[in-house]
Amino acid sequence: MHYRRDYTLGATYFFTVVMFRRLPLLASPESVAILREAIRAEKVRRPFHIEAMVILPDHIHALWTLPDNDADYSIRWRNIKRSFSQQIDLIVRPSVLGSRQRKGEQAIWQRRFWEHRIRSESDFNHHVDYIHYNPVKHGLVMRPVDWQYSSIHRYIQRGILTPNWGVNCIVNIPDNTGYE
Repeated sequence: MHYRRDYTLGATYFFTVVMFRRLPLLASPESVAILREAIRAEKVRRPFHIEAMVILPDHIHALWTLPDNDADYSIRWRNIKRSFSQQIDLIVRPSVLGSRQRKGEQAIWQRRFWEHRIRSESDFNHHVDYIHYNPVKHGLVMRPVDWQYSSIHRYIQRGILTPNWGVNCIVNIPDNTGYE
């Protein structure tokens, strides 16, 4: 099967990246630290700006802006996933079976990820809200600010959002993220 992706130079993209079989491999502070280091290292090799991001136990949502002359987010995700996979503790690795075993792959990430190019300011704002509200949507916390692995804290620190954003209301954010 051939997947057609949008590769627009310097664009902003929303991503959903999911763990294999939705296993909660990102549930520990140690695994989140490994992922964060993999992302930092890739940003040094191939710069990009993280506009918003949330790390949940079994998936990630991210909003990235690429440099003006660059559209290769696929290699960035490949390298981040590879670096994380190489460093994750052997004791938490799922057994590798079937086609993954034949191809020498790990059973840590889903092979594909979902991407959406941001086309307007309202599209951008919608996806930032989606990212920040996602831990509440999944029942992990009652308030978005209570999820520690979220860029909402940076938005609050900069005065873009208040600490009680998304509290005592229903944030009506339609789900068009491809995986949920």
